[in-house]
Amino acid sequence: MRGYSIAKDDYQARLRRIEGQVRGLQRMIDADAYCIDVLTQIASVNRALQSVALGLLDEHVRHCVTHARGRDGHAEETDMVDEAMQAVARLLRT
Repeated sequence: MRGYSIAKDDYQARLRRIEGQVRGLQRMIDADAYCIDVLTQIASVNRALQSVALGLLDEHVRHCVTHARGRDGHAEETDMVDEAMQAVARLLRT
């Protein structure tokens, strides 16, 4: 079982919203919208995709690492995963 199977419907809904945002960007370009407005929407789409990616990565690490170790979240392992995910989140924000 994939780590994201539990939240699959949520991820699909979020990706459909992002797809709608991208279609909106296409309409903005077709309508010769103000460049700053287009860039603002592009940044919004990027943040939304990063949020989905980070959520998937978080679930993957927590699910796979926990199951690979044969335990259900030993405190030290959980702290290490939290620290790693915070580092990844900082990287994605740059």
